[in-house]
Amino acid sequence: MATDPSELGRRLRDGDRTAAPAALNVIENRSDRDATERLLKEVSPAALGREPAAHVIGITGPPGAGKSSLLSMLVAEWRRRGQTVAVLAVDPSSKRSGGSLLGDRARIEHDPRDDGVLIRSTAAGGRLGGLAAATREAAEALAPAFDAVVVETVGVGQSETDVEDVCDTVAVVVQPASGDVLQFLKAGIMEVPDLLVVTKADLGDIATRSRRDLNQALRAVGSAEVPVLSVASVPPPTGIEELADALEAQRGRGDLAERRVRARRGAALREFAAEHGERALRELGGRRAAERLLEAQPSGASVTDLLAALEAGE
Repeated sequence: MATDPSELGRRLRDGDRTAAPAALNVIENRSDRDATERLLKEVSPAALGREPAAHVIGITGPPGAGKSSLLSMLVAEWRRRGQTVAVLAVDPSSKRSGGSLLGDRARIEHDPRDDGVLIRSTAAGGRLGGLAAATREAAEALAPAFDAVVVETVGVGQSETDVEDVCDTVAVVVQPASGDVLQFLKAGIMEVPDLLVVTKADLGDIATRSRRDLNQALRAVGSAEVPVLSVASVPPPTGIEELADALEAQRGRGDLAERRVRARRGAALREFAAEHGERALRELGGRRAAERLLEAQPSGASVTDLLAALEAGE
């Protein structure tokens, strides 16, 4: 099996899912950025001639809300519908080893013999925003080869809004009677989700009240159109088919290609500022000048290409 980064990228571009584990190994090796850039170049919209077909979904929410149980049921439902799915589970990092602390692969149920499912745990590495440094690149690499790419974040509260910049659709998961509604309002996370999911619907009135409170909170921030759904994982599971339908409906809203172009440009600008500092932005003429420079680039340019344009100042 080829391990050349460019060849791995071409295989993913052609829909060869067997290249995914090796490709993720390349991306997670942060010491060889050239290899990652070569791989991502082959799966960029420019190389594909279009935006990748995968629906990139963010599943986020506080620890203990039931995200992994929910994903186990969603993965089974997607497979029942004949869709392939990759899950990037972003775990807290071990302070000792720097590695993934929880190992979400062990918590998301699936058939390990099913080549239509890939589940990968990634350490957050202390990164604010609930995402590992390589998460965006991993999602880009997998998007041409899978029908759905799911990013499950670590659930760190107000800094977790980075998931919105990586994913087409974001679902925030809460559990009943947890006090999460007020916490979300304080953190500004209520402005992030495309839909909200209340777990443990089998608790009855408590879950119903939580759903009502969430609807009221959404109206308070002017997001009354955001759907609020309830699910239960206890046998027999309920609400999963409706959730899968709602996620698909969210995918169809607005101009997906335009949203992705905007997200790539935003990610490039943030990474440029993080790596080179505000002084480098000022040397480009300020943030607005940098945005104009990015807008002049081809719509299919990858984040790597956009970063290169910023660094070249042209």
